[in-house]
Amino acid sequence: MDTKAEATYPLDRIDQAIIEVLRHEGRITFEKLSTLVHLTPRPCLERVRKLERHGVIRGYAAIIDPQKVAPGLSVLVLVALSNLSGRTSQKHFEATINACSEVFECQLISGHFDYSLRLRCRDMEHYRVLSERWMNDAALHIDKLVAHPELATVKSLTPRL
Repeated sequence: MDTKAEATYPLDRIDQAIIEVLRHEGRITFEKLSTLVHLTPRPCLERVRKLERHGVIRGYAAIIDPQKVAPGLSVLVLVALSNLSGRTSQKHFEATINACSEVFECQLISGHFDYSLRLRCRDMEHYRVLSERWMNDAALHIDKLVAHPELATVKSLTPRL
């Protein structure tokens, strides 16, 4: 799926209904799913498999409560690299972030910042030490970090339990 034409897969109302149900109940049986989307089980299974083959459904996962696993602080961090940094330093930055267990999301973004990170730290001191290490690493070419501790989740794409 390299071309733009292949990047999107046409979804009809039944495909959209299947996706909406699976988004909230990934472990639902095909029998129950088929009832909810008004299909018989076999065609429902075939549609799900086709959505998986085309990459519309990329996988299934457990929804983990991060506070139960690692109590602490979630922080949204915006990162600006220096204007002089090139693709090599971007790759180094991305490799560093991918290797960092505290970072659980990283997006390349446009605007005044280059990256948006979501991290999980024990507390603000843990974040301070981590961000200081990044700022002191000249190979990362970080110009600016702006941290926003998360106070509460108002809406999430993952369902609430």
